[in-house]
Amino acid sequence: MKRLRAISILFACLSATLGAEPFTLHKGDHVCIIGNTLADRMQHFGWLETLLHARFPQHELVVRNLGFSGDEISLRLRSMDFGSPDEWLSGASPHPNARKHDAALFDKANLGSENRFELIQTKADVIFAFFGYNESHAGQAGLEKFKKDLDSALKHMLSQKYNGKSAPRIVLFSPIGHENLKSPDHSDGSENNSRLRLYAAAMADIAKANGVVAVDLFAPTQELYSKSAQPLTMNGIHLNEEGDRQVALAIERALFGSNLGTAAASFEKLRQAVLEKSFYWFQRYRATDGYSTYGDRAFLTFEKGSPRNVNKTDQDRRLPSNYEVLLRELQMIDVMTSNRDQLIWAAAQGRAFKVDDSNTPPPVKTESNKPGPLPGGQHEFNNAESAIKQMTAGKNMTISLFASEEQFPDLAKPVQMAFDPRGRLWVAVWPSYPHWNPKEGMIDKLMILEDTDGDGKADKAKVFADRLHNPTGFEFWGGGVILAQVPDIVFLKDTDGDDKADVRERILQGMDSADTHHSANSFVLDPGGALYWQEGTFHQTQVETPWGPPVRCSNAGVFRFEPRTFKFEAYVSHGFANPHGHVFDRWGQDFVTDGTGAQTYWAAAFSGHVDYPRKHPRLNTVYKQRTRPCPGTEILSSRHFPDEMQGNLLVPNVIGFLGILQYKFQDDGAGFAASEVEPIVSSTDQNFRPSDVEIGPDGAIWFLDWQNPIIGHMQHNLRDPSRDHSHGRIYRVSYQGRPLNKPPRIAGEPVRKLLDLLKEPEDRVRYRARVELSGRKPVEVVASLNEWIGALDPADKDYEHHRLEALWLQQNMNVVNEALLKRVLRSPEPRARAAATRVLCYWRDRVQDSLGLLKVQANDDHPRVRLEAVRACSFFRTPQAADVALESLNKEQDYYLKYTLDETMNTLDKVLKQPNL
Repeated sequence: MKRLRAISILFACLSATLGAEPFTLHKGDHVCIIGNTLADRMQHFGWLETLLHARFPQHELVVRNLGFSGDEISLRLRSMDFGSPDEWLSGASPHPNARKHDAALFDKANLGSENRFELIQTKADVIFAFFGYNESHAGQAGLEKFKKDLDSALKHMLSQKYNGKSAPRIVLFSPIGHENLKSPDHSDGSENNSRLRLYAAAMADIAKANGVVAVDLFAPTQELYSKSAQPLTMNGIHLNEEGDRQVALAIERALFGSNLGTAAASFEKLRQAVLEKSFYWFQRYRATDGYSTYGDRAFLTFEKGSPRNVNKTDQDRRLPSNYEVLLRELQMIDVMTSNRDQLIWAAAQGRAFKVDDSNTPPPVKTESNKPGPLPGGQHEFNNAESAIKQMTAGKNMTISLFASEEQFPDLAKPVQMAFDPRGRLWVAVWPSYPHWNPKEGMIDKLMILEDTDGDGKADKAKVFADRLHNPTGFEFWGGGVILAQVPDIVFLKDTDGDDKADVRERILQGMDSADTHHSANSFVLDPGGALYWQEGTFHQTQVETPWGPPVRCSNAGVFRFEPRTFKFEAYVSHGFANPHGHVFDRWGQDFVTDGTGAQTYWAAAFSGHVDYPRKHPRLNTVYKQRTRPCPGTEILSSRHFPDEMQGNLLVPNVIGFLGILQYKFQDDGAGFAASEVEPIVSSTDQNFRPSDVEIGPDGAIWFLDWQNPIIGHMQHNLRDPSRDHSHGRIYRVSYQGRPLNKPPRIAGEPVRKLLDLLKEPEDRVRYRARVELSGRKPVEVVASLNEWIGALDPADKDYEHHRLEALWLQQNMNVVNEALLKRVLRSPEPRARAAATRVLCYWRDRVQDSLGLLKVQANDDHPRVRLEAVRACSFFRTPQAADVALESLNKEQDYYLKYTLDETMNTLDKVLKQPNL
């Protein structure tokens, strides 16, 4: 504690040692906030900015938050041409480089050269800089580099005149401390805090040397944590709303010597005005589809009457580019943001003010390069029932309609679906596709549809969450829903039983949003409770974690997130084009599909660890596809369908062949191969776009129909008027002559009954039982599980699978059971041994002699078990791991084993080259 006070004194004395007056703000100051997730999250709570306006109500301050998850002083991942920090701080809006720029585009669109690249209201007079947390993971070894980088960055900013007149006044903030949440699911923060203490002291020294005001947040937050009756962070390092309020008050005291108070109703009115402004600014600074806004796809040129983009064409036939259309929208948001500055000033000064956005420039209109045959270029759509007549079902299968936009207008542009433990169908709808229109508001939703009378058709629809933006994926967990809303991953929960989301919490930041149809999608839980999603090329993701340095991934990958522990990693870093589709089979083997080419891969082989920025090289696909692209996948596991179809892969396709393809898996050495069998459904309706597929509680195959005459970002302008925003259907496929399954009760059932459901043959029944258990108390689940394991019958033909389910549930609860793990590692069933080896990989830091156990697995008789052991070795940082991986050479190799061993040794090569090992 004495060391903490010493750091606080060093920061507190800084202004005095510089001979400077106490820090203050001046009338009309433009304040820019830069830095990592600490800075990024502040705009979503609004406390710091509100305190500034409340303290200086007549100053009419302009505050812009440029925080970005994962940022470091010298490493800031961005999509192409996003713009440098200097451009953003000076108000020179990011713009394409000169070789791409064609002035004629602006003349034709009447954008005006005088404000072509003008960004309204940054031009920083004051910079609040929040750095140090991400850099601190380099420890003592990286401290000198950090000091040099910080010193260089401060000197550079002080040499600039971002406001056009004078150097900025900079306030440097240390990182906050790591809060000990006193939970077995979270780090106690002691290792992080020892590093943060070093970096906080270094920041004070560098600030002093450069004449920069510094504020310590490390020591004050440690004190706040010790006194608070409730957690102030959600994961130890990222502040919750109360934590943000407390830290904002600490900053106010440090800068100005006191707090003015926040209890008055007028203060909350002011904070709501700040949050409204921040909403618009966030859409400006973190504009989704950035790659089409100022990256390479911004300059696609479209021609009238052609469904393809062209590079050169007659100007009379040329349609506006994405850049022309979207630059204007950014200008509109700039004006709307500035209008809300005035709302803030009025609230701070106690004046009435009504926002009027009529002063925004008009949008740039474009025409469709694929107009429909109806007047005005409109397209024809079949009604939902008659559309079935254009579908062909597989042999002995029947297609029926469950719901459409005709009964439920909110069911527009369904993108992903999932059944909850109550058997209700939830659907994410995306009518704003490809993204929000500034003048239309946020119109995307998460819906619940129910069939309350059992006639096979939806008769009730609710909106669980509205005002969403690009909800490209979601999954149930912990009594709520985890949903993609890039650049954030959010947690939604109903706390009062009205089927409305009362809780909306950003739990991860930093997913890239360069291309919304490449963004976080295909949410799926593995049997051990980790959540996966994936993104495509153009994306530059960086996510902070309590467990280590930021996780970074460039140009496509699959991610793994443990909601209980907040552990996050790049599960597969590979040069996909646009992955869509990720499924796990009965034994936990998973398959990832690159949607652009509909290429499906066995994930185990290329999901070993690689150090950023290296990516896994080309891997053979499981089968040779005949058509593309694919938006999602599912594994058929249902007694409603014949035995010969069980375990088949279902692959929707949305261009060329319009329908759902089917592939049968077979073992291929360590891995898998597959061959195409009869499709489940096909359609001649050119608007038919099956966007997701899932086995329902009744055992039928359910699928969504996106219903759109055009799709894709490259072939058409993002604002092409032929993009439909109102249609969407849900169908199901049943098998004639076989009864539908009777859905078991899951929601609210006792733990012991839920455990028995883990014996069910249907993958989705077990899946939903695990989802329900994820919301129960781990101590109660594990206690019942131990009894359940003891009652299992070794003579049961599925005994080995039941024990594996128990092991997975221990993993789900984050409770290591070493004895059970060792038993399943030596199971007579090789598929169980392979799955247990994967569990060992993720428990490697909590199991005694984990490398010794892996050595046994690396010599297993089955190649799949050996491959899992080799893969697991890539996660270690000791030369002994390489020795264990090489043990696999004692047995016969195949393509997948050789690939995985090569990749593991490439990763471990860096370890082997380190001195003193």
